[in-house]
Amino acid sequence: MIEHWSEFNVAMAGATAALAGLVIVAASVNIGEIVKSRTLTARLLAGIAALVLALTVSGLGLVPGIDEVWLGILTILIAVLASAFQIHATTLIAADTDPADRARPLKYLVGFLPIAGYLAAGILVALGNPAGLYLAAAGCLLAIVSAIVVSWVALVEVLR
Repeated sequence: MIEHWSEFNVAMAGATAALAGLVIVAASVNIGEIVKSRTLTARLLAGIAALVLALTVSGLGLVPGIDEVWLGILTILIAVLASAFQIHATTLIAADTDPADRARPLKYLVGFLPIAGYLAAGILVALGNPAGLYLAAAGCLLAIVSAIVVSWVALVEVLR
């Protein structure tokens, strides 16, 4: 079952690694301003954590002979770890008292989408359900999209 996903996993591992590097480099250009804002720093870190989640699960899918149970369990564990960063960012965003911040829920809900996808994927894969691999693919793509959105918004906000 997993071996049929090797080309997808190779592509996603490369894409997420490259994107994580680009986000870090882009953030480093204005790092002095970014670290002045607790929410921007936390959101960027959560976005990078989502990319690392996608990179790690894609990499695990390429391990020769890994079985579905281990892949599922490891996916759940890594998703829980990534969720810690998103929960931290959500806590800071929710505590932000800026009344002009009307998009507050959107800022943190976007970050939970890939994590939810990977948690569901991990459970299904561990139970031997091949639909879990499709959810993992969705989680990976959501991680890329959410990281791009979070990074873009954070990098634009720092210049305001």
